[in-house]
Formats: sequence, structure tokens, C-alpha cells
Amino acid sequence: MNQKLNDLKKNLWEVADELRANSGLKASAYSTPVLGLIFLKFADAKYEQFEDEIVKEYEALKGGRREKKIEEIAIEKCGFYLPKQSCYSYLLNLSEEEDIANKIKEAMEGIEKFSPEFAGVLPKDNYHDLSADDNNKILNRLLRNFNDIPTDSENDIFGEVYEYFLGNFALAEGQGGGEFYTPRTVVRYMVEVLQPSEGKVLDPACGSGGMFVQTAHYAQAHKEKNGGQPLNLRAYGVERTGETVKLAKMNLFLNNIRGEITEANSYYADPYDSFGNFDYVLANPPFNVDNVELDLVKNQKRFNKYGVPQTKGKKPKVPNANYLWINQFATALNKTGKAALVMANSASDAGHSEKEIRKALIEDGIVSQMVALPSNMFSTVTLPATLWFFDKQKKEQDEILFIDARSIFTQVGRALREFSDEQIKNLAIINRLYEEDSESFYELIKEYEDSRESATSEEDKKYFQKQIDWLLERFPDGKYQDVIGLCKVAKLDGEDGIIEQDYSLNPGRYVGVVIEDDGMTADQFKDKISALNDELKQLNEQSKELEKRIEKNLDSMVIEYE
Repeated sequence: MNQKLNDLKKNLWEVADELRANSGLKASAYSTPVLGLIFLKFADAKYEQFEDEIVKEYEALKGGRREKKIEEIAIEKCGFYLPKQSCYSYLLNLSEEEDIANKIKEAMEGIEKFSPEFAGVLPKDNYHDLSADDNNKILNRLLRNFNDIPTDSENDIFGEVYEYFLGNFALAEGQGGGEFYTPRTVVRYMVEVLQPSEGKVLDPACGSGGMFVQTAHYAQAHKEKNGGQPLNLRAYGVERTGETVKLAKMNLFLNNIRGEITEANSYYADPYDSFGNFDYVLANPPFNVDNVELDLVKNQKRFNKYGVPQTKGKKPKVPNANYLWINQFATALNKTGKAALVMANSASDAGHSEKEIRKALIEDGIVSQMVALPSNMFSTVTLPATLWFFDKQKKEQDEILFIDARSIFTQVGRALREFSDEQIKNLAIINRLYEEDSESFYELIKEYEDSRESATSEEDKKYFQKQIDWLLERFPDGKYQDVIGLCKVAKLDGEDGIIEQDYSLNPGRYVGVVIEDDGMTADQFKDKISALNDELKQLNEQSKELEKRIEKNLDSMVIEYE
């Protein structure tokens, strides 16, 4: 995103945050009305693109046998009808003396009247719940500032602003706010590895639907490169929190994504009959959830194909839900399916029944890639995380690609990190090379060369040259190779293989470590420390011998003087 848009997003956030400051609301409460106004702005901009065409057809058919209501034509061409009272410009021109909260409610109701699928989704009474004395002033100012969101750019600019707000709401809310937001750059990396094209996409812990948005953006961009065919992608989301379900439905609308979002608890409900039914599965499920009822999950096919995680003893229970999620992802895939999920690091080495499930997954050949993420990538989760990737069509069944990305990040605040666009591409290209796609590697090199040549500053030129150097230093022949500290293909059998490592899926066990100050590997570093330790022992022995000599000489001197 360019600096102008970044500045716009920050300014919009500052104004929106006045709601909390002036009303005393928590982030979870004031996020809904704020995002509702952004929704109205987007709906207005989208409708405006079709309005002339809608009116022209209405006038042409008016009075004839084929006459149609204007709302029918609008729904055919735009997907919804926007009556006058729902237009953003109408709300924008209201005076502060008007009951703006009620007018916003009427605007939402106007959309719902002609789009029944939005009944109960759009925020309406939330605006009356704002109890500040100067409520009208705040709402009027919000409307005016949100009007600055540019409408002459690509539609996903609204998604950019929308997701920026979601991230800030999550940060403001604290730990619980993360339930509806996964950082954009983490999701983009997951999608870059999966390379989704078309089909059915499941997110059983979908939050606000960010996984669907990035999947659709990637698929659409690559469709356009290949002739601009219509996007044939459908989203299926499950979310247990009602208000977050509404956010997800609004987000799908904002980004022109067809699909369904169901309010349910994914541990106990499977609303889409997921077993073997999906082309792609993506999610960032909650980590280490306790108190899942074993009796309610152990007989579900999606959870017991590879084994149900449970403790031993007379009263077994689910130790935590991590491996229920892992099972759900693995079993939801069809014969050509792929999956990506965010999971707590601890799951990679978990023992007991969880180890047996992991062993079964590995031996089934479904685990394709494991990626250790940098710390502090999530604004509301402090636990370190790992990305798991599954592929039902993996070429080499007896090996897994491990990537350690813990040292690859861009610091964006005192305690928050993200991937830059180039870091996403550089990490994703490792997977392409592993799949013997050298063409994509050289296309990326060419992209960086073009960016370097067109750069207007010396600093930018150096930046893109640095990306080129990073890639060519590690993969000089444009082919995959293991790189100490970055990536390693580990076999199931053999020395340092996955079986020897007790079926661990922790990338750090395989990739190795480069000591950055001197370029040594972990083994080289241990050898050097061992040699230095031997030298220290010799020096200590010499020191002791010298002490004895000094003591003997001092004794001789004392006797002589006596």
C-alpha cells in the first residue's frame, strides 16, 4: 500500500477511535457500528458503478410488456438495490440536528428490504446504543471522514481499510479480539503456498473471513493473468460468535465472494458435512482449548480417521483441541485438496495420543510442509506459531519440506512484526523450487530487476538488489537445495530422518541454525566451543602449576628471611 493510503487508514482510525473514548465502549462493541458505516460507503460506491446502466434499462422497459421494477434490474446487475435513504451521500448531508442514528438504521433496513439474505446481519440498533451526549457529532464526523475512502481505485481498497480496522479492533480488545482477525501478511503467505484457483474453500474457525478474502484475491489475480475467466470459488465458514458471523458476511459482500457463514461450534457441529468435501481448507483456530467433551467428538468420522486425542485412565478426556483441528483439516480435503493452518508450536512435538495421530498423518503422506513463524506476528496471541500445510497430491510421500522463517520479518512496531511483500514472495518461492518450478523463480528475479531499474531512489534500488542477492545466494542454480538455517527436505527414514526424530514436525530439528555473527552452523559452533573448552582446561592446569611454583617460591623466601 502506498503512503497516502496508509496515512488515510491511520486518520480514519483516529476518528473512529473517538467512539470508544467518548462512549466508554469496548472494542468488541464499537467495532460493529464503525464497520457498518464502512460497509455502507462500499455499498454506495459499488452501486454507483452500475447506477447509470440500471436507470437506462429501467427507462427503456418502462410502460412496455417487459417492464421491470428498478430493484429487480439492480439486483440482476449489481447484486443488490440501494434505495435513496441507504445512499451514503444522503446520510452525509444530514444535519447534526437530525437523529443520525435512526437514519443509519433506516439505511440498513433499506438494503435488507431488497436483499433478504442480509436480514439480521447489518448493524442497526447499535448506533442508538452509543450513549455519548454528542453522539450525533461523532456519527456526523465519522460519515464525513469515511467519505474520504477513494472510490476511483480498485474495489479491494475498501477491504484494505476494512481489514486495517479489524486488526486495530483486535489489538484494542486484547487477547479475545484475535478471534476475528488473522494478520493479513500471514494469510497472504499461506495462500501463496497453496496457490488456490477455484472450488470449495472451508474455514471452520473463520472469524471475520480474512482467509476467504485473501484466497479470492489470489485466485482472481491469477484468473486475470490467464484470460480473465469468471471466478468459480465458493466460501464455507463456521464461526461460533454471532457478532463475528455478521462481520464475516459483511466482509464477503465487501469483496464480492459467494459463500455461506454458519454460526456453530466446530467441535460439535459439522454444518457442511466436511469429510472429503473440500478443495481447500484454511484457518487460524484457537490454540490449546480445554474442556472439549470427548464423548461428543470421538465418534465423528472427521475426528477419528487418524485417531482421537485423549488422555489415558478410567476417565479419558481430550487433552486440548489442537489435534481435533488438525484432524478436521486433514479429513475435510477431497482427493486433490490442499490445506493450511496456523497452530501452536507445541503441537509439532506433542506426545502420547497426539504423537500417534501425527505419526499416522506423516505416514499417510499428507503433510507437505511445515513453517516456523517469527514471534510477535499476532497482535493478540503471544504463543509462537507454526504453519502446517497438507497436500493430498504430494509427489514425494516419504518426505516433508521444513522452513524456519523465524528470522524473516519486518518490524512494524515495538512489539509487532509482519512479512513484507517481498518476504512473502521469497518464502513462497522456496516451495515453488521444491516443486521443480524454476520458471517462477526466474520470473521473480526478473520482477525484482524491473523494480530495481524503475526505482527512483538509490535506496529502493539497493533494496530490490538485496532481494535478488538473497535468492541467488541461496539458490544459485534456480533449483531447490537445502539451506542451513532456512530450509530442509527431510525423509521419513534414514539418518536425521523424521522417524529418527521421533516423528517431530518442528522445523528447528531439521533445518539447523546459522550463528549470524560468524556464519557458523550449530555443529560448527559446538565444535569450536568444545575446542575452546579443551584449551581452557589446559590453561587452567597451567595456571594451577604456576600457583604451586609461586607458593613454593614465596615459602622459600619466608624461610630465608627467618
